[in-house]
Amino acid sequence: MPEMDADIIDQLVGIEPGSALDAIRHRRPDARDQAQASYRALFAPEIPGEVTATERFAVAAFVTGLHGEAATASFYAAGLAASGASAELRRAIDAAIAAVAASGGQGPYGSYPAGPLSREDTAGPTHHVADETRRALGSRLAASFDHMHLLVFHPRDAAPAALRELLDAGWSTTDIVTLSQITAFLSFQIRVVAGLRVLAGAL
Repeated sequence: MPEMDADIIDQLVGIEPGSALDAIRHRRPDARDQAQASYRALFAPEIPGEVTATERFAVAAFVTGLHGEAATASFYAAGLAASGASAELRRAIDAAIAAVAASGGQGPYGSYPAGPLSREDTAGPTHHVADETRRALGSRLAASFDHMHLLVFHPRDAAPAALRELLDAGWSTTDIVTLSQITAFLSFQIRVVAGLRVLAGAL
């Protein structure tokens, strides 16, 4: 499993102790500590509940693959492998990511309630895991992947019916909160890493 004590954002950016970026990050120690604490809480919780480590890293591998951030995706893919995930499962996740990439587009898509924001409505492809990949993933992960695609590409279209599909697949309401937290955290982490890399290039 990935090292939980080492700062994950530092690892992903390649920040060396004593460097200019290290000094910049230390200007906001609380934000740095809270980001690391969030990572540990989501991927190595003291009380894991019903969401296994393999499921957590599988969702993370899929979500980071959707974002197209190669280094971060590789990090979570490595965490998935270290969790004991089978080669079949890892191939199925790669297939699910590739299928989304083949559909094209960047998002976000969706429609706002009728009103001034409707002019920003954007149509885009929806995605459901293919049957063969769904069988390899299992019903729980397949349903979570469909939902994660919704949150990443169609956040405006999230609705109670989508949550019902997760419940029907065997996720509890507490599990669904965990899945949503993982997706939100990864979105934050990817943006912080990207910003720090740009900053590193300017120093």
